[in-house]
Amino acid sequence: MGVRAIYPGSFDPITLGHLDIIERGCQLFDQVIVAVLRNPNKQPLFEVAQRIELIERSTSHLSNVKVDTFNGLTVEYARQQKATVLLRGLRVLSDFEYELQMAHTNKTLSEAIETVFLATRNEYSFLSSSLVKEIARFGGPVDRLVPDPVVAEIQRCFPQMPLVSPPSP
Repeated sequence: MGVRAIYPGSFDPITLGHLDIIERGCQLFDQVIVAVLRNPNKQPLFEVAQRIELIERSTSHLSNVKVDTFNGLTVEYARQQKATVLLRGLRVLSDFEYELQMAHTNKTLSEAIETVFLATRNEYSFLSSSLVKEIARFGGPVDRLVPDPVVAEIQRCFPQMPLVSPPSP
């Protein structure tokens, strides 16, 4: 079977930063399961089924990606999937503090599961799904922030958003 990694998150929407972590994870692990968390405490822009479809379309070039959904504890989901790694992306120092706390907690819940951190590329260190939604909500272009399949779906939610960024001077 090889090493199976779970990359959990809300992915509302998937960003180029997420895609970067998925692509690099695919080089390290035999399979990466992008696991969309159903979080009842959040008001998502996209329903879970839409997020799954957008991730599948955005990762169609990767043969070792599976997209799924779950609720509950990530380590329980990882056990069900026979995964031994939780893949997490780090952007800034505050991410590290939170993610390290989660990694220690998950290790307490399951000794068999390791957390692997990948630092995002510099160009994505500022990027978050929340920021993408805020830019779109105020009419800014997001085509340089999200994979191509996501741009049109965000455009449907925010018709005032331009389809593409203006050219750089």
